[in-house]
Formats: sequence, structure tokens, C-alpha cells
Amino acid sequence: MPARPRHPAALLPAFDDDGHLTVVVETTRGSRNKIRYDERRGVFTIAHVLPAGAVFPFDFGFVPSTRGDDGDPLDVLLLMDDPAFAGCVVAARLVGVLEAEQAAGEGEGGTERNDRLLAVAEASHGYRAVRALADLDAALLDEIERFFVSYNAARDKRFVPRGRGGARRARTIVDEGVRRHRAEGDG
Repeated sequence: MPARPRHPAALLPAFDDDGHLTVVVETTRGSRNKIRYDERRGVFTIAHVLPAGAVFPFDFGFVPSTRGDDGDPLDVLLLMDDPAFAGCVVAARLVGVLEAEQAAGEGEGGTERNDRLLAVAEASHGYRAVRALADLDAALLDEIERFFVSYNAARDKRFVPRGRGGARRARTIVDEGVRRHRAEGDG
């Protein structure tokens, strides 16, 4: 069987040499187009388009060399000053996690864990002081949760927030994701 193509960004380690989280941007802030990295083909594709009036509140992407309970690389919402572009690699620091479960529509299977890591771009000026979830306005965190609930509802999926964790909990989730990725023989 031929090796599957891989985008170079997908081959990076979860943490760079300086200990920063590696984030590969898929969908940029303000976009209705949900961009997704297609691991099978090694390219970025448009997965779907959000309804009119709905846009991503921040850049959204994944942590390479990780695997979540849903079988995909771990998801991360990246706070930074301006949108990047699909495929852009950003050094970031973990500030927390929105722990959640996600379920497909009626009769389409069970529920799986699908957390959203929250990170801040190291190069950000506007979020420079954010080191923990407590540094973010509670209303902003509520809005982010509501975005994911409504985003999934528009696709006939159910997204159920189960709690919030700090940077230490987020790091544990990433470390588990790295171990899962290695166990699958992907890294």
C-alpha cells in the first residue's frame, strides 16, 4: 500500500524546541468556510460552509502528532490579533480547555469526547497577558461555548460542554493525544 501523502505541517511535533504548542491553522477567524486538513490526501479542503451570519470567532486548527478520542488530531481555538491562513504554523501557549462531548444526529452513533483546547499565539500583542482561563472574560468563554454548540447544531450534531480546565488540564490532554498518536504508529 502506498504511503499516504502528508502536508509538512502535519508531521511537526506537538511542541516545538522552545516548549510552545504547535498549532496548524485550518479555519481563520471571521470565515464561514470550515477548512479541514484531509489526512488521507495531505491537503486542506473546504469541509462545509457555515450559515449566513455565522463565522469562526478565532482561528481554529489542530495540534499535529496528536490524536483525540474522535480519531482526529486535537482541536484548538487560537487567540491572536489577526487571522492567519490555512496551513500556517503558529507557536502558542496553552491556557485551558473546554471539555465537551459530541454526538452525531439521531440514529448516527454514540457520543465521543471532543474537547477544544484554548491557546494564545506567542507573537500576539493583544493577548500577551493571557496566561490562564481566568485572564479571559467569562462572557467570552460563554460565547465560545455557544459558538460550538450552534456550529454543531447547524450540522445536526450535538455539542455538550462538560466543563472547563486550566493550562495543566489542557497539557494533560495534549500529552495523552501524543501518546495515542504514537500508539497508532503515526509518529
